[in-house]
Amino acid sequence: MKALIFDVDGTLADTEDAHRKAFNDAFAKAGFHWSWDRVLYKHLLKVTGGKQRIRFFLEEQHPDFLERDDIDDLIPALHKSKTDFFVARLQNGQVPLRPGIEDLINECRANDMTIAIATTTTPVNVETLLRVNLGDDSLNWFACIGDGGKVPVLKPEPDVYDWVVDQLGLAAKETLALEDSRNGLVACERAGVPCLIVTNDYTLGQDFTGCLDEWESYEGVTLAKLQTVYAGAA
Repeated sequence: MKALIFDVDGTLADTEDAHRKAFNDAFAKAGFHWSWDRVLYKHLLKVTGGKQRIRFFLEEQHPDFLERDDIDDLIPALHKSKTDFFVARLQNGQVPLRPGIEDLINECRANDMTIAIATTTTPVNVETLLRVNLGDDSLNWFACIGDGGKVPVLKPEPDVYDWVVDQLGLAAKETLALEDSRNGLVACERAGVPCLIVTNDYTLGQDFTGCLDEWESYEGVTLAKLQTVYAGAA
């Protein structure tokens, strides 16, 4: 293994509930009486990308709303508002890294292990999360950061992993990804990147067939040790 690739939402930090609340804030600000509870949001997380998730919600629960003439402008505007609310939560320190993550990153750096990020979230979300929790210089710790602004198609398609692996100049099999969701695992499989799963409340119970087993040894790294840095990891 020559590089460890981190997903962000649910992996670097338990962000999903902050995302959910930010969506609800954006809906309320726009005057829409929609409220996503935890059960509904877990269902909506089947779809990656905030704008795509809003459209998926409307398709299922308010299909007539999609007939609005301004729908193609409204959805991006709602997502922009949601991002603003989410970033404010990050800046207020409401979204810490998962326990053990900072130590894991520091250990990688101390041992000259290349680290990178492959996520579908908005670039400002990644940048703010890192700056608030690890300091301004932390963006330079990662050899590359693949995010939702780098590729046109999001997970479960492999595009962001293909992009990251290409930027690293490595073969996919020379890397290891840390993911928390079925969509992330499928993206890794399609890109040929070995994947270790660490679950959270929103992804527990998903089908993770095909991921590396937690007790396997991969290129001399005990995967169980990696998993133990995560509170509540399966």
